[in-house]
Amino acid sequence: MEGWRISLLEKERTIFVDADACPVKDEVLKVAADFRVNVIFVASFEHFQVTRKEEENWKYVDPHKEAADLYIANHVRPGDLVVTQDIGLASLLLGKKVFVMSERGFLFEENSIDLALFRRHISQKLRRSGHYTKGPKKLVKEDRERFVKELQKILSKNEGFTC
Repeated sequence: MEGWRISLLEKERTIFVDADACPVKDEVLKVAADFRVNVIFVASFEHFQVTRKEEENWKYVDPHKEAADLYIANHVRPGDLVVTQDIGLASLLLGKKVFVMSERGFLFEENSIDLALFRRHISQKLRRSGHYTKGPKKLVKEDRERFVKELQKILSKNEGFTC
């Protein structure tokens, strides 16, 4: 009987959301509920969400710039899914066999993460030298729809995601 409990726990997966600036929290909750997957929102104490529902699982971390990323990196397991716009965090998590997707519904993948990191590096260099590039475009309805569709696709393909 004990071995049975362990194998069930090993199949249980979690969606972690880098929640400080994530605009698709409600979409994550709805899809996760459909697939009965646990969700953990990770945010800085500076972004304390008093208006969110009490039954949501929020983990608050120090306001340090990388604290939420470190919490996620230290708590994910292979097969978990992380929603983030942080390319550096995505790069770290891919090596841990974690699914990583952006709030726009794009999966970060091993074969393209180096190019994404290089682009981020060039943008940072330009900003430091006084050349400011445009920020990301505003999230639109099509982005939200793509996000939901991709999240559903990942969860339905991975039976291990269902609890």
